[in-house]
Amino acid sequence: MTAARPVFFISDHTGITAEIIGKSLLTQFPGEAFAYVSLPFVDSLEKAHRAVDAIRQARLGKGLRPLVFSSMTDEAARAALDASGALVMDVYAQFMGMLSGELGRPATVLRGRLHGIDDPFAYHARIDAVNYALAADDGLSLEKYSLAELILIGVSRSGKTPTSLFLAMQYGLRVANYPLTPEDFERPGLPAALRPHRDKLRGLTLSAERLAQIRGERKPDSRYANLQTCREELAAAERLMRDEGIPVIETTHRSIEEIAALLKQSVPQT
Repeated sequence: MTAARPVFFISDHTGITAEIIGKSLLTQFPGEAFAYVSLPFVDSLEKAHRAVDAIRQARLGKGLRPLVFSSMTDEAARAALDASGALVMDVYAQFMGMLSGELGRPATVLRGRLHGIDDPFAYHARIDAVNYALAADDGLSLEKYSLAELILIGVSRSGKTPTSLFLAMQYGLRVANYPLTPEDFERPGLPAALRPHRDKLRGLTLSAERLAQIRGERKPDSRYANLQTCREELAAAERLMRDEGIPVIETTHRSIEEIAALLKQSVPQT
């Protein structure tokens, strides 16, 4: 079996940017094995030297040159990483040079701007959106639907709650979600609580097999998780959404990031 190549994500702040970019690039090399190590908040030269020691130990242990994705801002710390013997990829360096040349001015480099609270308005907007998603989860707080930017609908366990929270945390969108139940399918048209907000409605659906698997993890051997039950509920929900002209996203083979990006694209720009 091929040894897993060590991969380090090193940052003087959260490391989220370096990790997202690094993992995105590495997915383009299927069949390669990687062993990930995240080292956030390497915010001193002493910590940088400890990170270098870890990189060198990984090389000795695996016999493979480590890969390092870095978003460090301190020049001395960056120099220490460059001397580690690893393949060090600075996720900012090349782009900063290109941007500085185009804009005719050097960058003012400060750590943690993207995932910090340097912009209090944007930060508090995300926090408020998360609180809204929790308050308006699973059909709660119907009176607050007028504040929603999107309202996700679909059968139970179709991914509405995690998607609502991801949209709140990633984009600061206020997203409510409403579960469609067998009782809703017995009456014609949309549930009364949803009718005033038709333009905000977006449907989520998935394969019956996947839904049965998800429900089975929560309530094994139940009618709720039965494959035929899942098929019937999904068919009724899809028919309702189609008849009412509600846009629907099929989520079976999509990640939450893909689902969220599609939903965000559907929000009217103001």
